[in-house]
Amino acid sequence: MSTLHPRGVYCASLTPLTADLAPDHARFVAHCRWLLDDGCDGIALLGTTGEANSFSTGERQDLLEAAIAGGIAPERLLPGTGVTALTETVALTRHALSLGVTTVVMLPPFYYKGVSEDGLFAAYAEVVERVADARLRIVLYHIPQMSAVPITFPLIERLCARYPGVFTGIKDSAGDLSHMEALVERFPGLAVLAGADPLMLPLLRKGGAGCITATSNLVAADLAFVFRHVGDPARAAQVEAAQARIVAARNRASRFAQMASLKVLLAARTGDEGWRRLRPPLLPLTEQEAGALLEM
Repeated sequence: MSTLHPRGVYCASLTPLTADLAPDHARFVAHCRWLLDDGCDGIALLGTTGEANSFSTGERQDLLEAAIAGGIAPERLLPGTGVTALTETVALTRHALSLGVTTVVMLPPFYYKGVSEDGLFAAYAEVVERVADARLRIVLYHIPQMSAVPITFPLIERLCARYPGVFTGIKDSAGDLSHMEALVERFPGLAVLAGADPLMLPLLRKGGAGCITATSNLVAADLAFVFRHVGDPARAAQVEAAQARIVAARNRASRFAQMASLKVLLAARTGDEGWRRLRPPLLPLTEQEAGALLEM
């Protein structure tokens, strides 16, 4: 696994919460260890699935510190550091680098809608210039259905030209395989990572770099198998069987609210009902929904 060009299966990790709805460091570290043991190449913490935008800068920094203190290698962590405030994005990114984490996943500033490409370029450029650390590697985060601020091809082109080697990848969570394939074709030096579990396999076949996905909280072993054996004709049937399980798991987790569903399923796997907690405005599944999900 390269920290310069992330490749492989990265889990968009859930964030467990304590009874008072604070990030639960001990549960989180245990989950990270399980994910790595199950085949993940790394942990993409504090993203959409991790409820990152419900947490303060301090809470985010504390969780990253806890992961490293718990023995998770910095090079296997891809924290989300992009927030709406420029100075907080810089602070979160510098903090990650101070811990030896060199690759971060960065949303664009997402409160103002309809901003220009020049404005987005200026925002990313300010972060790079202010962080001023040659180790920094950024994975762009394209999730327009949530952010309403797409990462366009011309923007990627400008950023890569101005800061060669810094913008090393993109997580594409828009769910459009043709868009991901076009990214691979246009930017051969960029690691294109699928944000939806079922799309990793077809993306790999077009030259994609892997995935950062939510259902890997539950099916990391299958995703890892697909990633490692996609090009092996002797394993084709096993790859297709693993892919079928990945698709089924994703569909199951999408019947109700996804993060709440994943937490119910993880609580069932671990026997730890504390995993069901979410921080408002997100809410746990109702008992009826949870029961229906667990019966699937």
